[in-house]
Amino acid sequence: MKIEDFFNQQNIIDLSFFNFSNAITACYYARDNLEILKVNDNFLEFFPILGNVNNVYFPDVLEQIGLPGKQIEEFVRDINENGTVLIPEIKISIDGKERVYSLLSTRTKNDSFTYLNGVQGQFVDRTTEFNLRKERQNLLDEKIRDHEIIEEKSRQLESLAKRLAKYLSPQIYQSIFKNENGGVHKHARKNLTIFLSDIVKFTDLADTLEPERLATVINSYLSEMSLIAVECGGTIDKFIGDAVLIFFGDPESEGETEDALKCAEMAIRMLKRVGELNNHWKKLGVIDGIKVRMGISTGFCTVGNFGSDLRLDYTVLGSPVNLAARLQTMADHNSILIDEYTKDLIKSHVNSKHFDEITPKGFARPVQIFQLKDFKSAKHRERRKSLTHVGERVEVSVLDSSNIRAAIEELKRIQEKFESDYSELNDQKEN
Repeated sequence: MKIEDFFNQQNIIDLSFFNFSNAITACYYARDNLEILKVNDNFLEFFPILGNVNNVYFPDVLEQIGLPGKQIEEFVRDINENGTVLIPEIKISIDGKERVYSLLSTRTKNDSFTYLNGVQGQFVDRTTEFNLRKERQNLLDEKIRDHEIIEEKSRQLESLAKRLAKYLSPQIYQSIFKNENGGVHKHARKNLTIFLSDIVKFTDLADTLEPERLATVINSYLSEMSLIAVECGGTIDKFIGDAVLIFFGDPESEGETEDALKCAEMAIRMLKRVGELNNHWKKLGVIDGIKVRMGISTGFCTVGNFGSDLRLDYTVLGSPVNLAARLQTMADHNSILIDEYTKDLIKSHVNSKHFDEITPKGFARPVQIFQLKDFKSAKHRERRKSLTHVGERVEVSVLDSSNIRAAIEELKRIQEKFESDYSELNDQKEN
């Protein structure tokens, strides 16, 4: 006689199922053939649609609660072959609400009580956990979308800022976008050095050149002049056709003397650069090359935003602007005229000669005019970088100085090409 024969089978099954009876999960116990023998109260509460499931084939229960056929087949196979099954996610709709369960099942084995050999398992309600996980994932997805939107908006703003930078002087651009001093919205009275230049007979040039070539020439000219202006610390006010208006002393100033010296250095470098590029421009159809006239004056101006609610210009107003324009029109080709005040500020550093005396409209007394030559210091003149080199056999001229590194790389490629061609010529001579 076996030990199991001394005990009541149902009592033993009830006793072994006692812990499951009080579990917060939905538990079941089935025979080896998966016929359900017992379920706890939570099982019926979890799945009220099932009713009495005793003696029901467990896979049929899985089918009734909505588990796909393929998943049921995998459950039967795994419980028979492996003895355990874990289905991490079972979605069941109860009273119109979706709930999520995990199913854990395992085969039991007891040598003393063979009728305890079967399958025990439980459904764990993980709805709250999955909802929290879903909310977390939604938040993460939303955060990623927000991050992507922010990155896209940042790229758009960066692109817009780069485009706007082409319409503003670098100093004005930085003052606006970095909000230095609250932006450039105030008007102020400042002592500024004003520079104005134009191209001699530009109207004739515009009438003779084709539009594409005219655009190439004028854009090249204005680009090179702008680069020099920025390097010297000038604030580019505006382009008026071929004319360029630049001022020194706002929004940054190193004192009126240093501002005037920077303006003088800029004008001299501009003249030099025009001379370097004239051969290039002649090839584009500017037969006589480009000749420029420049005027510089120093005095108190009103600087700030002027215009309407629809459009504003950050610009300068005052008699020094009018005087610079007058000097520019009086200047000889490829020369720089400065007023007496500017000459007095920089006379210890530059050479100049008396040019004329005029009484411009609106001025109470005559103004002495001087022609600016160059800086007295040879060291100062030698510090200027040349973008043209003329050797005994080779002439090199950098046409676009906006990216010197790219120009150097291009020269290296030209050198490599010459060395390759020369090597082939040597090979031909040797053969």
